[in-house]
Amino acid sequence: MSAGCCRISPRPAPSPEGCQAMDAPVPKNVTVGPVPTGYYRWEPEEDDVLICRAVREETHDVKTFVFAPRHKRQFEFVSGQFLTFEFEIAGETIHRCYTISSPPTRPDTVSITVKRVPGGPVSNFLHAEFQPGMMLKATVPMGVFSWSGMQATKYLFISGGSGITPMMSMTRASFDLALISDIAFVHAARSPADIIFRDELDYMSRRNRSIRPTFIVEDDAPRESWGGYRGRLDGNKLAMICPDFRERTVFVCGPAPFMKAVKTTLKEAGFDMGRYFQESFNFDDFTEEAQEKITEAAEEIDSGVRIFQLEFTKTGRTIECPEGMTVLEAARRAGMRLPSSCSKGLCGTCKSKLTAGSVEMKHGGGIRQREIDAGMALLCCSKPKTDLVIER
Repeated sequence: MSAGCCRISPRPAPSPEGCQAMDAPVPKNVTVGPVPTGYYRWEPEEDDVLICRAVREETHDVKTFVFAPRHKRQFEFVSGQFLTFEFEIAGETIHRCYTISSPPTRPDTVSITVKRVPGGPVSNFLHAEFQPGMMLKATVPMGVFSWSGMQATKYLFISGGSGITPMMSMTRASFDLALISDIAFVHAARSPADIIFRDELDYMSRRNRSIRPTFIVEDDAPRESWGGYRGRLDGNKLAMICPDFRERTVFVCGPAPFMKAVKTTLKEAGFDMGRYFQESFNFDDFTEEAQEKITEAAEEIDSGVRIFQLEFTKTGRTIECPEGMTVLEAARRAGMRLPSSCSKGLCGTCKSKLTAGSVEMKHGGGIRQREIDAGMALLCCSKPKTDLVIER
């Protein structure tokens, strides 16, 4: 960045998808010289409110929501990262994280693409009630599921359903920057009508031959018979679609059973799993992997340690938590299904109010200091130091 450029809280630009510098108005009370190539980054600590600029229908049950800061700012992130939003629904505060589907090469807005889930309070609120002009609070982009900084030239993206969003951000960035990257993009859907971003992927492939999307569906759509690949993705189909898949770096995102099946297929095919990356977020399913981690944690705890009482005010449940175990792990062992996602203190989905007691919390950035000072905690990375009363 050239001398004389003013930038709030500078940090290294992400790679390989750096945000392009653009002119921006100077905030009040800031005295600077000419700003020929500068821009101001969106800072949630200063203003964490985003305004919805557009709502776009992708399929019959999938919509994209486009957001911008209330004031002139630009976003800085890498493809594959997510935003955590705060929703007020029916008098309850709910946190949900959504992967950014737009590319960092278009930094004036960010987009999330949300599938409507039967019974899902947030997805149904967004689809039924959320309109342009409405506002939400959000955190800074976070997450490590990204190809940023990688030197590979051949990629294989495999997605199922709404798991297409991080791959779409990467592919859009590659298209915008004309990167010399060979991208084989395999997406699985229920029917042709459920293929998210189908037209855009086809357009990008026509304009850039290094982007090659392939779709696999299970059934025909009411108005379209499918002439392409059908059924579930397996080793035979993968070899036909992408014969050189063993030479590629693979990114996978989708429902937990889908990712597990893809991982098994690649292992059985002799793929080098050192070049395998999958998104670990899982809002609804209590996976076998999570159960194994909880079991391991329980086995490591000495039977002579102190047992704390955890009272959940909204559910009326009181459970026990051994010293050294997180609140989330103890709740799951007791059969409670608390909102959670990353289990690493990143996303903020499990953020809850402690009305009594204290915890030891080692988080990854999913909570602000002012929230901690107000008694909030991330249950996935909080270990009780006393008995607790939790607003859940």
